[in-house]
Amino acid sequence: MCDMQCFTGSYGDLELIKYTFSVSFPKGGSLERKKERSSNWHETLKMALWEDIDYNPGSDRISTATDAMRNIRMGGLRSPRKENKHIIPGKGADSGGNTKPLVFRLHVNVPSLVREVLLERGWIEYDEHEQDQEDWNLYWRSYPFRMTEHRDIKPWQRLNHHPETIRITRKDYLARHLKRMKGIYGTNLYEFSPAAFIMPNDYVKFITEYTKERQVPGKKLNYWICKPVDRSRGRGILIFQDIKDFVYDCMVIVQKYISNPLLVSGYKWDLRLYVCVTSFCPLTIYIYEEGLVRFATEKFDLECLDNVYAHLTNTSINKFGPSYRKDKDVIGCGCKWNFSRFRAYLRSRNIDDRRLWQKIHHIVTLTLLAITPSVPFTSNCFELFGFDILVDDKLKPWLLEVNHSPGLRLDCATDLIVKRKMLHDIIDLLNYKEIDTLRKYKGAARQVSCFSRTQSLLTTTQAEDSPDSLAGGKGKERPTAPSPSPSLLQFPRGSSVFGRMSTIYPRETLTSQLRERMNTPKKPPQSKSSAPNQTILQPSNSFCEPLQSTHWFGPNELSTHKPLIPLYFISDSDKRPFPRVGNFVLIFPFNEAALEASRNGINVKSVIQEIHKLMSKELQPEPQKGNKGLLNLQKT
Repeated sequence: MCDMQCFTGSYGDLELIKYTFSVSFPKGGSLERKKERSSNWHETLKMALWEDIDYNPGSDRISTATDAMRNIRMGGLRSPRKENKHIIPGKGADSGGNTKPLVFRLHVNVPSLVREVLLERGWIEYDEHEQDQEDWNLYWRSYPFRMTEHRDIKPWQRLNHHPETIRITRKDYLARHLKRMKGIYGTNLYEFSPAAFIMPNDYVKFITEYTKERQVPGKKLNYWICKPVDRSRGRGILIFQDIKDFVYDCMVIVQKYISNPLLVSGYKWDLRLYVCVTSFCPLTIYIYEEGLVRFATEKFDLECLDNVYAHLTNTSINKFGPSYRKDKDVIGCGCKWNFSRFRAYLRSRNIDDRRLWQKIHHIVTLTLLAITPSVPFTSNCFELFGFDILVDDKLKPWLLEVNHSPGLRLDCATDLIVKRKMLHDIIDLLNYKEIDTLRKYKGAARQVSCFSRTQSLLTTTQAEDSPDSLAGGKGKERPTAPSPSPSLLQFPRGSSVFGRMSTIYPRETLTSQLRERMNTPKKPPQSKSSAPNQTILQPSNSFCEPLQSTHWFGPNELSTHKPLIPLYFISDSDKRPFPRVGNFVLIFPFNEAALEASRNGINVKSVIQEIHKLMSKELQPEPQKGNKGLLNLQKT
């Protein structure tokens, strides 16, 4: 049913293809760009045809091809901006009356879908040979930015990464952070991740656990899964029960394998959840309602642990499986559903999935809380994470991993439906305004951010409140290289926000201070008289203290250290994050208490208490029909 031979139509069908291609993708650009557009259009058309034939198996192939192309031309490639009057347009007017489009900047390995969506919205691509260095609005790439790039951000610009998010996107780092949070706040909250051992450091602990369970007579032996800590797309994964099969040649993480997954007609599946964090200070989390359900393409079988098509749900693996294009029972061809189809299927089996999604939301928030206090403060950033969630046969969700730069390539029609709309909603969430199209300051005076202003107080004498004196920073402040243009987010080089990049100026310790004092010539007596007039502020180990002004300001709450770059995700009317943008729904802060705990940095303990209260309210007896539905789900 999925074997497509629908391009052998009449002459009229071929002309429609040419016309639709020429209108949807206008002339212009390099030869490579034209080839890329042609390839993308071909994939888009095939995926639309797959979906139409999948849901209309009795329809004629030629007419299906013609209808699909008409639907794509009339609706599929129409920009959502025309249907939503609240979305900021892609062009603005400068002082001379000329329209200026928003400008995007992409790295070479960014998926082409990002470029297509931005072009649909009327954006243009940045040309480093023809445009100024700061003449762009969005910089999107698949690896992190340097802290100097965060420092030099301008009010009209956005970066698609926060710094230091590798703390949860690398498997071993994630395991350490969750283990630490479990030790502090208890296993009742942080029991959503399987027990993990990082090899080779935890080899003795793993052997102890492995041996202990085998000494209990009659106990069911666990299965284990081994994953390389820094690989993706299912590469290098090993599932074993006997330790003699456990072989590794790089740093890996070993976890208890969830051997009782909830199956759909015998097939294993997991959820790819898209989460957008617009800020870590204040913490602001949006979750995308329309994610992906990824299926294994062969039925689950613990007797055959080396069958990757039965135990792994990665599309990059299953699309090469022998059953990928077959019409599998219930699932159909391919290996993906969207959440809408998944919810409809659960409810058709009398399963109430509301509590499941509530638990998943808690998992996302609790995971991000593990790194929120340690993420350096940056302005005008966002991060799209891919959370992989597995659900067992008791309807309990488990966090498998968190993905940095989740894949945006199109493998099937479901990808096209979910990912294209999601990218449109992300651009809407960035909340560009007309002034951002001008890409210049409102005033010519140099200004600094609240972070720079507060950090300068740690190393300088008490100064006046004027912007010039705060930016100048007299005293012992170390010299910094001047940036090519003024920035609204300045970081002192000696600041701990630079992490490993701050090794140019070693961290001052008590020993180094004493050594410096011993080697410094004594000053004349008159210089000592000025010492009582100096005020020395002790630096804080937390990023929360310098950022006390980054909360959502009320009309009368403006601080003297408020950030000069406004928070782009804050509503102008009530000074709070937008509750919903497209299919992105705000899940944190979830109430007034959580909002209050996020005002002056993040008070993790208070937030944990609020989550615990919320989870206690959600605990209710499971309906009997839900248990019957689970049994039916496993069989059908």
